[in-house]
Amino acid sequence: MTPVSASSLPTSGQIMETAGLAPSLKILLALTLLALLPAILLACSSFVRTVVVLSFVRQGIGSQQSPPSQVVLGLALFLTAFTMAPVAEEVKRVAVEPYLAGQMNDFQALEVGALPVKRFMLRQTREADLKLFYDATDTALPQTPEDVPMRLAMPAFVVSELTTSFHMGVIILLPFLVVDLAVASLLMSMGMMMVPPTSISLPIKLLLFVLVDGWNLVAGSILRSYS
Repeated sequence: MTPVSASSLPTSGQIMETAGLAPSLKILLALTLLALLPAILLACSSFVRTVVVLSFVRQGIGSQQSPPSQVVLGLALFLTAFTMAPVAEEVKRVAVEPYLAGQMNDFQALEVGALPVKRFMLRQTREADLKLFYDATDTALPQTPEDVPMRLAMPAFVVSELTTSFHMGVIILLPFLVVDLAVASLLMSMGMMMVPPTSISLPIKLLLFVLVDGWNLVAGSILRSYS
């Protein structure tokens, strides 16, 4: 009987490359991903910027319940789906289709499929925010975008998205603030101290918002910010 040398035995890395996950582990992984889907949507897509900007629009108008929160979230989801469609198509092309064709195992598909999402996030991430998390973990700066791990790209992306959405929110709120100040000054000059300024400024702001086609401008600004 020919002895088997240690060098001829497959290593653990080779086993992981040639064998996929067991069906039970695949089901467990799928359920885990479904449970984490809201967090993944928030951390890896344009949803954060979109929903924050739309919330600023509603706050600037001054109508707390119009449009309802469900409508704002629904519009944010549809705009997010539209923005992320090219990334989803690339993930399908480079990872999902080869995996279904049996050309990749589970680990390779996850690794390759994460690259388009990472590239999208890094395009929208400020260098200062990414450097913040590298300094916090005392890690050397990467040479290429592919060297950035997801555990650092995701929080840096969320911080950058919040910063950008607040910049857009300031631009959105300034015209509404001007209307509020003008109405308040007019009421004070007329001695109408007991009249709530919002009862007069709200119709004016709604009229101005409709005249300039505000929702078209807001949605267009969000989509162009990712171009």
